[in-house]
Amino acid sequence: MALALEAHPRDVAPTLLGARLTHAGVTVRLTEVEAYGGADDPGSHAHRSRTRRNATMFGPPGRLYVYFSYGMHHCANVVCGTEPGAVLLRAGEVVAGHELARERRPGVRDRDLARGPACLCRALALDLGHDGLDLAGLLEPGEPPAEVSTGPRVGLRLAADRPWRFWATGDPTVSRYVRSPRA
Repeated sequence: MALALEAHPRDVAPTLLGARLTHAGVTVRLTEVEAYGGADDPGSHAHRSRTRRNATMFGPPGRLYVYFSYGMHHCANVVCGTEPGAVLLRAGEVVAGHELARERRPGVRDRDLARGPACLCRALALDLGHDGLDLAGLLEPGEPPAEVSTGPRVGLRLAADRPWRFWATGDPTVSRYVRSPRA
């Protein structure tokens, strides 16, 4: 069974919880995600218009949108919807390839190997060279969590209070919530 990625990101996001993403010898079970719409979402990279940076968000669904954040780290999103939109992969649990993930994230506890968007990308060895990557065969459905929580998105100045962040309730790999001081 394949994941349905044609709906609005806020509808797709909770269905990605429990899904498994495999890349470069590591598999992560997704435990936290965050939805970003297009023109209707001022928190989205696609809000104003298409640029070279956000072009992948404009489709087709099922691609990986990777961007470089704050000049320090990479973040990965699953492109979905019929309009520009994506779901940020915020956190997960490494379920295969622990040794490789530990090499990429030395000195951290196993629960923290993919805890946070940048850590997840590093554990999976994802960078700007993977922007536009077709996720067919790499992103597979998994066991959904018993309970899903939702709340505001992390670190946004605009549209920060939209409850478009979803996580597996009580999962220790979920990142901590940080509200933007500019919100």
